[in-house]
Amino acid sequence: MYRIDLNCDMGESFGIYQLGNDEEILNYVTSANIACGFHAGDPSTMRKTVQLALEKGVSIGAHPGLPDLIGFGRRNMAITPEEVYDLVVYQVGALYGFVKAAGGKMQHVKPHGALYNMAAKDCALSEAIAKAVYDIDPSLVLFGLAGSELIKAGDRIGLKTANEVFADRTYEQDGSLTPRHKPNALIHDEQEAIQQVIRMVKEGKVRSQQGTDVEIKADTICIHGDGVHALTFAKKIFEALKKEGIVIKSLF
Repeated sequence: MYRIDLNCDMGESFGIYQLGNDEEILNYVTSANIACGFHAGDPSTMRKTVQLALEKGVSIGAHPGLPDLIGFGRRNMAITPEEVYDLVVYQVGALYGFVKAAGGKMQHVKPHGALYNMAAKDCALSEAIAKAVYDIDPSLVLFGLAGSELIKAGDRIGLKTANEVFADRTYEQDGSLTPRHKPNALIHDEQEAIQQVIRMVKEGKVRSQQGTDVEIKADTICIHGDGVHALTFAKKIFEALKKEGIVIKSLF
């Protein structure tokens, strides 16, 4: 039996600026990664998104990013492991408070954007993130790019980890995501994205930009919630996975 978790980045509105269709997309995912105010989100948005996720029975995770609202946390920064540890503790702690106040329990932590991609390759940064998560609550699950340094760091420190794959992103032959500034980094054809996901889940393989098959482990699939067609795509991928006999369920 094949089983997969569907996660989506959420709570990314800020002040009067609204982004995404969180309430509707929550009907089609099993884990929500909620922004913690550094790359997106604000206290009121965090509280409301936590409440929505609890009402829908969706597992909650913190989505800490770099302090870069204008760049949406997608620009690399020169940052030390100590600074990474502090900003992760700060952001996860903030969302942890909202979850506890609402009577819920946090399931996981998934770094956002540039922080996620930097940690995927940088051992020191990945260890700082893993230590921050472990020090807050060793029962939390650490989400990271499948096979990355972040997953390895989580495993070493004793955290439960979830290898994440992406529905709408292309891959390089080393298993990394194609950088967003490069051509063909995003998959715009919905059927192509769905077939990529099904293959990753069932065969443990993905076709790279270089035309080679890359071995990949899929515990959770990321669906981006900020696109124009995000809700439609969430519905289609949810239905396609069920049609393939794949059980869609949160990790723990």
